Amino acid sequence: MTYKERDKQHLWHPLTQHQVHPESTAIVRAEGCTLFDEDGHSYIDAIASWYTCMYGHCNLYITSKVSAQMQTLDQVVFSSMTHPPAIELAEALVSILPNNQEKLFFSDNGSTAVEVGIKMALQYHFNKGERRHVLIAFEDGFHGDTFGAMSVSGLSVYNGPFEDFFLEVKRIPTPDGSNHERIIEQLKDLSKDHKIAAFVYEPLVQGAAAMQMHNKNGLDQILQFCKTHGIITVADEVMTGFGKTGKHFASLHLTTQPDVICLSKALTAGLLPMAITSCSLEIYEAFLSDDITKGFFHGHTYSANPLACTAALAGIELLLSEDMQENIQNIIHSHQGFGEHIAQHPKVKSVRQTGIIFALDINTKMERYGNLRDRLFQFFMDHGVFLRPLGNTIYILAPFTISQGELNTIYQVIESALDSVI
Repeated sequence: MTYKERDKQHLWHPLTQHQVHPESTAIVRAEGCTLFDEDGHSYIDAIASWYTCMYGHCNLYITSKVSAQMQTLDQVVFSSMTHPPAIELAEALVSILPNNQEKLFFSDNGSTAVEVGIKMALQYHFNKGERRHVLIAFEDGFHGDTFGAMSVSGLSVYNGPFEDFFLEVKRIPTPDGSNHERIIEQLKDLSKDHKIAAFVYEPLVQGAAAMQMHNKNGLDQILQFCKTHGIITVADEVMTGFGKTGKHFASLHLTTQPDVICLSKALTAGLLPMAITSCSLEIYEAFLSDDITKGFFHGHTYSANPLACTAALAGIELLLSEDMQENIQNIIHSHQGFGEHIAQHPKVKSVRQTGIIFALDINTKMERYGNLRDRLFQFFMDHGVFLRPLGNTIYILAPFTISQGELNTIYQVIESALDSVI
C-alpha cells in the first residue's frame, strides 16, 4: 500500500475538504528548493512550504547545528529555567528587530504568537487600571486559527462557524495611498465610541488575502494615530518576517515601530515549530508587580525548545550572511523583470511585488477553493512546480536559495498555465 493510500486511513489535513479532495501527495524527501514524492516526481517549492524553508530544505548548516544541540540538551521546562540557545537567540534577534523591541515571549506557532500579542495588549490596559476591550484590524486580514487570532481575521471562509464567540473587533480598510485621511477619520470616530485596546495588522503585505499590499505612508499615519491614543500596535510578521520584504522585517520599512511583533514560520527556517512575540520595555514593565495576578500567565510546554532555538539562531546567521543578502536582491530583481513581462499578458489583470513576494491577479473571477483554482494547482504540479493559487491570485514566495534556472522554470510554468488553463 502506498503512503498516499495509507494517509487516507487516519489523517485529517488542514484547509482540506476531504469529500472533494480525498488524496494528498506523499513527499518523502526534500533538498534545497526541491520536494520529491513517493513516485519519484520532483517539484520546485515555489512557496517555501508556506514561507518557512527560506534557506532551502534540509540546509546542512542548520541541521548540523541542531544535531549537535540534540546531543547536549533536547528539552527543558522554560518556566523558572533557561538555557544557552534561548539566551543566544534572544540576543541575536533583538539585534535585528526594530530598536524598541526588548523582551521576547516564546510560544509554538503563528496563531499563538498573535494570541499572545492580543493578550499582552488587553492585560496591559487591565494592569494599568483601564478596561479596554475593543480591537482594530484590517479588512480581509488573516492572523491564525486560535480564537483571538480568528477574531482579528477578516476572511469568513475560515471563521464562519465561530464568529459568535469572537472578541469585539472593528475593521478598517488597508491604506492604498489615497484613502488614509478617511481611515484616520474613521479611527477618530471609533476612538470616541469605543475603548480600543490594540490594532493588530500585517505590515505591508496581507498574506492569506492573496498577498494584497498596502501603502507604507498610510500605515505609518495609522500607527502614529494609535501611538497618540494609547492603542497598542501589534504587528503580525509571521509571514513577512526574516527578509521577505527586502529588509529583515517589514516594520523596518516604516517610521513608526510597533509595540508588539509576532514571529513564526521562517523563524526556525522550516525545521521545527516555534513562535516568538516580542515587545517593548514599556509593555513588559506593565506586568511587573508585587501582585502576582498582574503577571502574564500564559505558557506552552515546548516554549523555547532548545532545538528550535538552535535552528532559529542558525537561520539568523544565514540571513545576515553576505551571500543570502545577495540572493535576496537577485530574486527581487528577477521578479521585477518577470513582472514587467507578464503584466503585458492579456489574461493578467495586475501584478505587485514587495521584496521577494510576487503576485499576479488573473483577469477572471475565481473561487478561493473552486474548480479553476484546482485545475491551476494540478497544472503546476504536473509541470514540477509547487504553487498554491489564492483565488485568482498566483503568487511566488520561494526560498532565498533558489537558482535563476529554477526561477525561470517557475515563470515559464505560470505563463504556460495562463495560456492553456485559463
